[in-house]
Amino acid sequence: MFLTRDNVMKWNLLAAATVTVAALVGCFIRWWDVPVLEFLRGFDCRFWHILGAVFDDKVWAVVVSVALIVFYIKISLKTKINFRNERNKISISAIFSDFWQKTRCTNVFLIFCSIFTAGAVTLLAKTFIGRARPILFEALNFTGFYPPSLDWVFNSMPSGHSAVSFAALVMIGMLAPRVKPVTWTLAILIGVSRVCVGAHWPSDVLLGAFMGMVVADVIKYLMCRR
Repeated sequence: MFLTRDNVMKWNLLAAATVTVAALVGCFIRWWDVPVLEFLRGFDCRFWHILGAVFDDKVWAVVVSVALIVFYIKISLKTKINFRNERNKISISAIFSDFWQKTRCTNVFLIFCSIFTAGAVTLLAKTFIGRARPILFEALNFTGFYPPSLDWVFNSMPSGHSAVSFAALVMIGMLAPRVKPVTWTLAILIGVSRVCVGAHWPSDVLLGAFMGMVVADVIKYLMCRR
């Protein structure tokens, strides 16, 4: 979104988008979160729950990690490598060095980095924002921000599902432009599902989606500069 096909970052556009998203998030928190949540909750169904389970951030992490390991093993089987040091013991540093050299420029590694970076940034943001989830509002008419917090019910903003899914799917769309309409559509549906099932406020999803997009662009920009 903020990165050209020539891997040039549009910093001015990113800055403008950041200000715009911040303003929108503020407006949603102040006026629009409750009515939009109540409207979308009326569309809650099994489909949204299944979509959220399939594209959970933990599922993303496991699938991409396994794919990266399988890719590395497949490449390594084609070459003879000695991972033993001068004492004839297996060197962990040699394994990691070889793994880095063989995977760091691959598409699966870019997706891997996007997912884990988005997950880490989101976790930190959740902790220090400390927003109460919609479930408390629906059950007790209770809402607000109570940072810092590691409690799930006070880790609503931003949406981890949205951040990780947008990071992964936006990256896939950049690496395979032909499927970009599909990846963007899927990412948006995942974000909407989080509101429909009552797991997040609309502003949580908006912020998470934006964070995921930015992470994907920055990762590709940094990893592919050469």
